[in-house]
Amino acid sequence: MITTYIGLGSNLLHPLEQLRNAVRAIAALPQSRLAAVSTAYRSRAVGPGEQPDYLNAVLRLETTLEPGQLLAALQDIERAQGRERSVRWGPRTLDLDILLYGDALIDSPALTIPHPALHTRNFVLYPLEEVSGPDLRLPAGDRLGNLLDQCPRGELAATGLHLGQ
Repeated sequence: MITTYIGLGSNLLHPLEQLRNAVRAIAALPQSRLAAVSTAYRSRAVGPGEQPDYLNAVLRLETTLEPGQLLAALQDIERAQGRERSVRWGPRTLDLDILLYGDALIDSPALTIPHPALHTRNFVLYPLEEVSGPDLRLPAGDRLGNLLDQCPRGELAATGLHLGQ
């Protein structure tokens, strides 16, 4: 089993329910075991125009799915929950990103792991710490706690809302 971390985000059509439905769908993936889910965090939208705030979370998944298989499964879940890819960084019902996949370094047209903006996004780093702890080492050797020290919480708000199954 490979430990992988998946970022979840939603700012349309009842974001809390979108995230909870996504957690249930990911927990049902074959060859996989849901190990931990962070609470939800509220953040301002990063993207064009006026958008509602996002709810974000991170989960830890143990899986034997290959990265491409996992990506395809996550995209299927996004589509099933109404995700449309029309505007880059636009509002969305659901966004699922593979943040880390074991110690893998992947840079292909379809998939980049670690997620390229991981180290700059407080709405990813803080919930990631919840499910991994500050001593998590990224493939390049960075310690999560050090990244958190360099990425202020800003307006990121912990909601205390649980996404468990």
